[in-house]
Amino acid sequence: MHAETHLAQHQLRAADLRAEADAHRLATEARQPYALRTRLGWTLVEVGLRLAAPKPVLAH
Repeated sequence: MHAETHLAQHQLRAADLRAEADAHRLATEARQPYALRTRLGWTLVEVGLRLAAPKPVLAH
């Protein structure tokens, strides 16, 4: 394989990887509101489970 051909293939692959990284970053940034909603939802589930759990009886 000629050195210039190898360099051209490397440059194309690097450009593809940069484009994939940019697309992934943009998709991740677009999902941020859902992350907050998910955390809030699981926090409410945890609080509900703690309220629904029977309270231990302490011996005096």
